[in-house]
Amino acid sequence: MITATQMRAARALAGIDQKTLAERAGVSLPTIQRMEASAGVVRGVVDTLMKVVQAINDSGVELIGEGQASERGGRGVRLKAPASTDG
Repeated sequence: MITATQMRAARALAGIDQKTLAERAGVSLPTIQRMEASAGVVRGVVDTLMKVVQAINDSGVELIGEGQASERGGRGVRLKAPASTDG
């Protein structure tokens, strides 16, 4: 699963715009725009999502899921879980 926030951050880290990501993934620009505008987890056709994830990976950015370790290490960023408001 990939979130819209992850997708925007990955694209920014790769230094590419939405049009470039769309071209690399072989999908339309409106598809990328719709995905990035969604709230939370990106929903869509599985094949399309896989193409976008592969294009992000091919751009040198590793997507790391919730609680998942990085496969190769290296530098990067990770979104922290929000602080608990209990108590």
